[in-house]
Order: sequence, then structure tokens, then C-alpha cells
Amino acid sequence: QVQLVESGGGLVQAGGSLRLSCVASGNIGSIKPMGWYRQAPGKQRELVASITRGGVTTYSDSVKGRFTISRDNAKNTVYLQMNSLKSEDTAVYYCNAKSIWSVDYWGQGTQVTVSS
Repeated sequence: QVQLVESGGGLVQAGGSLRLSCVASGNIGSIKPMGWYRQAPGKQRELVASITRGGVTTYSDSVKGRFTISRDNAKNTVYLQMNSLKSEDTAVYYCNAKSIWSVDYWGQGTQVTVSS
């Protein structure tokens, strides 16, 4: 089992920045890619960014150039630096970890609200 705990959400004005953190615990050795997803009201959960253990990153087109995902394997932590935030970035952000057995683990979610 893997447990994920997110932090760093909140309310910010458009154009501002936030950094999300996600700490993993439990069967850390089974984790391969980690990432961030988000779900806005009435919409499906979507991938925001992901990162492999080796540091290869993937971003959705909507956040490229504004968000940066990073990972500290020694601290079992993944970060999402969000800059130039827009109102459409408002959502609940979820940390995700995928195990070597293709099992998905999820954090409890953290609310990000961007006011225009």
C-alpha cells in the first residue's frame, strides 16, 4: 500500500503562484511515475503533469510553460509549481502514484481556487 498526503492548495489571485507538495509513504519502492491530476466541478478528472523516477516529465497542453513538476526521490515527495494561474485552473488537485503492478494510488485532494 501507498499513502499520499497533499498540501499547498489555497486561494490566489489570477496571475499568482502556488506550490503543491505530495509526500508518499508506505511501499515506496513499488512506485514508478507520480503525477498531479485535477477535477473542476462538473468535469472529469484530467492529468495535469507527471514525472517518472528518472525525471522525465509530461504536461497537459493547458499548463505547459506555466506549471513545473519536480520530484525528490530521497524525500518521497513530488511538487507542482504553478505560476501565472488562471481562473480556469480552479479545481481540486489530486496527487497520483502508479505502482509497478499498475495500481493507482490517490491523495485526498487539495483545493486550488484562482480568483479573477
